[in-house]
Amino acid sequence: MQKRRLAGDPNPRQLLERILRVDHAGEYGAKRIYDGQLAVLGRRGTSSAPAIRQMAAQEQKHLDAFDRLLPERRVRPTLLSPLWHVGGFALGAATALMGEKAAMACTEAVEDVIDRHYAAQIETLGEAEPELRGLIEEFRQEEIEHRDTARAQGAEEAPAYPLLSRGIRAITRGAIWLSERV
Repeated sequence: MQKRRLAGDPNPRQLLERILRVDHAGEYGAKRIYDGQLAVLGRRGTSSAPAIRQMAAQEQKHLDAFDRLLPERRVRPTLLSPLWHVGGFALGAATALMGEKAAMACTEAVEDVIDRHYAAQIETLGEAEPELRGLIEEFRQEEIEHRDTARAQGAEEAPAYPLLSRGIRAITRGAIWLSERV
């Protein structure tokens, strides 16, 4: 947070608010994606269900941390939470209905974008906010594990993988942009 500010750039407090707001929204959205996937694949007893349950548990841990940080830091959550509630579940359920590989393609695409997003936040924070930076670094490593798990479970074998992946990546980047601001 030490680089030179330009007119219109958020001040350090606004930047911190954006980071906390978007990370909370992202973890909430990810939890809802896994909820949607498990609603479909968990009932079928598929081979991917245990991995999805484990990833969902880690996302819940991340969400719990941001649920604690928002009031501590006096930051409001995004106003778009109702949209992420429905949209995340719908995305997870829809890809799961396409099959296990499509669900994994969804996870791979989302987590790849989140990896890059968290890396940019870590760079932006620099030496400021060491506790928050450490938390984001820890969560980033777990998101990378989720991405790698999805790849190992055949994400790239999903039907229409290139189109599906590009679409989900675009949706994820749009959700990030909106959640930082609204």
